[in-house]
Amino acid sequence: MKALSMADQMFLWLEKRQQPMHVGGLHLYSFPEGAGANYVAELAEQMRSYTIPSPPFNMKLHNRFGQYYWEEDKHFDLEHHFRFEALPTPGRIRELLSLVSVNHSHLMDRARPLWECHLVEGIEGRKFALYTKAHHSMMDGVAAMRIAQRFLSEDPNKRHSPPVWSLPPSVKTRREVDRSDVVSSLLNMAKSAGTQINTIPALIKETVRAINQSQKDPNFVSPFSAPKCILNEEITGSRRFAAQSYDIKRIKAIAKTCNGTLNDVVLAICGSALRNYLISQKALPNKPLIAMVPMSMREDDSDSGNQIAMILANLATHIADPLLRMELIQKSVKESKLRFSQMSMKEAVNYTAMTLAPAGLNLLTGRVPQLQTFNCIISNVPGPKKPLYWNGAKLEGMYPVSIPVDRVALNITLVSYVDHLEFGFTACRRTLPSMQRLIDYIENAIEELEIASGINLYDSSDSVREKR
Repeated sequence: MKALSMADQMFLWLEKRQQPMHVGGLHLYSFPEGAGANYVAELAEQMRSYTIPSPPFNMKLHNRFGQYYWEEDKHFDLEHHFRFEALPTPGRIRELLSLVSVNHSHLMDRARPLWECHLVEGIEGRKFALYTKAHHSMMDGVAAMRIAQRFLSEDPNKRHSPPVWSLPPSVKTRREVDRSDVVSSLLNMAKSAGTQINTIPALIKETVRAINQSQKDPNFVSPFSAPKCILNEEITGSRRFAAQSYDIKRIKAIAKTCNGTLNDVVLAICGSALRNYLISQKALPNKPLIAMVPMSMREDDSDSGNQIAMILANLATHIADPLLRMELIQKSVKESKLRFSQMSMKEAVNYTAMTLAPAGLNLLTGRVPQLQTFNCIISNVPGPKKPLYWNGAKLEGMYPVSIPVDRVALNITLVSYVDHLEFGFTACRRTLPSMQRLIDYIENAIEELEIASGINLYDSSDSVREKR
């Protein structure tokens, strides 16, 4: 057995019916050249032949003395995890996103390995899709991307590749699978606790500095800066998912002109879109929205577990001018990065835990809704830079499907793929009415920054979106 880390266990503690804690990915493929009408059905039969999963897909939860462990599932049932489905006619992207929305709303059975894979046929234009979801306690976004890249190939002629659950485990995973029994795990937890204590002086110093700065600078982000907003109402378990692609050259051109990073521009685009969406709902707060932005702290080549810290970014939604908004976002992000650059990894993770403690308390208990640390989640995961294939089928797009949480009803996650940024919007269906407007405002925000920066406009025609 292998003990889950404290961060991984947190995703299990946070889970409840209205707050499923799994992440997912939607891959859209085109048929290989010469593929027949029954291609996807034949592909499903091939996938079903892989009945022996590899780590971490063969591992289920075991609870002992209040500590969760991974142990091998000796009664693995592939039919529970793999589903072959068909879209209703006419098989548009709209129907595909609706199917993903429904599947992403369902909790997974903790008595089994915490993942599912859905193969979807019937998509217009000779396309098919794979929607895969896994509990966040199994892997973070970076780990999921590493598995996806081992699953795919740059060679369009490669065949006989296994499905994701039967990939040969990485060297790192093979070393980890059976290394921890109950006694050694408890000893490691005790050792880890001592390490955490050693970080306290640095955390106190940084906390005092942050308090002093928040008193001097009204735009400085503290754990209590987030305003009340309709994004932060109670959520249900029902999800709505939408996706769209944008040419990454447009984003990089804006970043170059504004002397910023691609992530700065992404936050500015999202800030503008959220500002206009909330204006349309007559619900824009006077104070700027605050985004929680995950930042990978992964220093190894593993593809399981979670190694992330978080920064809080000012989205400057109270500012109408797009360039002034960009300047404030850049300043906010630089301050957070500078803070973390002066810490060790353990100090950074513990500082994150401390600053997000009010949000965590509210997520666990729901008793203190006034403690709003952030309004939304915006995450950017680096992806493949070359076109990828699976058994000859070209990957046309890869869209992240993520986690809204109670009183944070919107999660925006992006993945870069070749020359595009793939946006995935996951939200509570009830809390965010007319979410398609938010998608429209993303394009408006890009054009707004292009005009303000003096960049020539051009259309981005190859997009995937939810249409209502």
